[in-house]
Amino acid sequence: MSEVVRVSMQGEIAVVTVDSPPVNTLSRDVRAGLKECFESLRGRADVKAVVLACAGKTFLSGGDMREFETGVQEPGYHEVLRLIEDSAVPVVAALYGTVMGGGLETAIACHYRIALDGTRLGLPEITLGIIPGAGGTQRMPRLIGLEPALDMMLSGKPLTAAQAKDLGLVDAVVADDVTGAAIAHARELAAAGKGPRRTRERSVAGSEKAAEAIAARRVQAAKTMRNRNSPNVLLDAVQAAVDKPFDEGIAFERSLSNEVERAVEGRAFRHLFFGERDLRRIPGLPADVKARKVAKVGIVGAGTMGGGIGMCFANAGIPVTIVDTAQANLDRGLATIRKNYERSVSRGSLKPEQMEQRLALIAPTLDYAALNDADLIVEAVFENMALKKEIFAKLDAVAKPGAILGTNTSTLDIDEIAAETKRPQDVIGLHFFSPANVMQLLEIVQCAKTAPDVVMTALDIAKTIRKVGVVAKVCYGFIGNRMMDPYGREAERCVMEGATPAEVDGALEDFGMAMGILAVYDMAGIDIGHLTRVARAHLLPKDPTFYRPTALLTERGWLGQKSGRGYYRYDSPDRKRTPDPEAIAMFAAEAQRLGVPQRKPSQQEIRERCLYAMINEGALLLEEGIAVRASDIDIVYASGYGFPRYRGGPMFYADTVGLKVIYDKILEFRKTLDPQYWQPAPLLEKLAKAGSSFAQWQAERT
Repeated sequence: MSEVVRVSMQGEIAVVTVDSPPVNTLSRDVRAGLKECFESLRGRADVKAVVLACAGKTFLSGGDMREFETGVQEPGYHEVLRLIEDSAVPVVAALYGTVMGGGLETAIACHYRIALDGTRLGLPEITLGIIPGAGGTQRMPRLIGLEPALDMMLSGKPLTAAQAKDLGLVDAVVADDVTGAAIAHARELAAAGKGPRRTRERSVAGSEKAAEAIAARRVQAAKTMRNRNSPNVLLDAVQAAVDKPFDEGIAFERSLSNEVERAVEGRAFRHLFFGERDLRRIPGLPADVKARKVAKVGIVGAGTMGGGIGMCFANAGIPVTIVDTAQANLDRGLATIRKNYERSVSRGSLKPEQMEQRLALIAPTLDYAALNDADLIVEAVFENMALKKEIFAKLDAVAKPGAILGTNTSTLDIDEIAAETKRPQDVIGLHFFSPANVMQLLEIVQCAKTAPDVVMTALDIAKTIRKVGVVAKVCYGFIGNRMMDPYGREAERCVMEGATPAEVDGALEDFGMAMGILAVYDMAGIDIGHLTRVARAHLLPKDPTFYRPTALLTERGWLGQKSGRGYYRYDSPDRKRTPDPEAIAMFAAEAQRLGVPQRKPSQQEIRERCLYAMINEGALLLEEGIAVRASDIDIVYASGYGFPRYRGGPMFYADTVGLKVIYDKILEFRKTLDPQYWQPAPLLEKLAKAGSSFAQWQAERT
């Protein structure tokens, strides 16, 4: 008998219980256990109904992601779900917890469904670049109708138990003891002589309007999921649910599912999924290292970043003390925090009482001494080394022993900052991204002397405040901003060569970047990057064209959205970006003055120059050990820099293009462009010549 699936009898009701911690994944062992149990129940006269239940924290949570790489072992999903649906007596599923993907496909192969209040039910496969491939595209439209099924599968968002009840996805919602309720329901069905209610035997409600409904979804997907293929494949599968008998539809779904699983898009999403699982594996971090307790947090700086970081901790129920030098700054910062929460309340994502609870956790003060009981203090003032050193000297004096001192710097040398304290082992970089209360990424910068338990605490903090924490080592810009430097350099150089800002950003946005880099500069403030470069002037190339467009805009006071114009104008009522002929003329005049050839780079050249420069820098980061893994770089870019997840991040994308192709193009650019910027990273050259990839390099080092 299976170790993870068992059968027990409750009178005439057979209860099949899956117990496969931690989350009852539909692994090969679980499928084999289900097959064994349901086969053993076939033809038994003493069994009048079956309940499919689970032990532990959730009903079947989903399929086994590892099988995408290894292949699905027998018995397969379709065989097991068909066996359940074929049962001669009613099968009732007892749903609770997180019922997703293959877990929900199993539930809808059962004949009846009872859900515990608080259950979340979804088919999120589209968010992984695949489709529901265990009958979901065929059964769900038959169960809840065409339009609701399309909404569910194309959004990937889970339903609440109440929403599922309204759609007819579940038959009843109960407040407690869902397995007991499912057994009671099974008894009622048996007593009433009701047999199985097979989803596959239903017709698709709304099928008469399928052609126009599916065509409209294709148009919508082309806009909202640009460059992606899986939404169209999903719609093809759903069309089959309308047009074909069930068995033919299932066969078609299987062929489509296999196709998208092997495609680049599906592999890209899985690469990021598995990469995020590896983030806590840090070389040199002892296996038994324990994190420090963080029950109270201090923040220095009540500006945009400080306030956003404060919200992150308050949202997690952790008390926060925010210090600033002026009462006006504190007042302004708290007003912004309140406004952000009020926006969430108005959207319905936060209850008014939750807003007040969170605000009550944030205490403003002008006194550094108020930080003396904080377990973690995050400095979040603007990028100025002298100021940060002064603050860390103050923190060193007031913070309790063992308190962690974090800096939110995005570029500065944290080892230099740590040297201002008598406790460099307690100093770490915690680089949040703006707006901090929204953006997923947290770059954790491990300094030369950072203690292992401080790194582990930072990783735990990231999890607590629902961030993706990626560990980097100290260098200018760490992972993300260091790779942005060559990316932005090429974008600005293309402008000097005669491409308009809209053409540069258009090339990058057509590739899939959430926003073109020049529009990003306008949003962040043109002067931010410029002032950083002024401070580092002695380290920069002797090239008068280097980031010259940004310098010109800063000199004119055209600082982007905050001043109403930058690379673009923002003077329309909706403040959308519009081309600025005056800025374009200014760039052209400066290019002429500096003798920049007007190449008018094509869309393809713009993309290749920006992306290949970024990838080359990524290879240097790997060689230098700044980034632990190629997948870490990909997660930084997919989580914090708007790189399209369906392309897997810059290093995964490089592998799909082929490192030899990129290496050869860099050599070509070395001949046709400024050679100082186009030196192939030794690692890129080595892998390209060996016919290898970043993925292979990473696998060999793991």
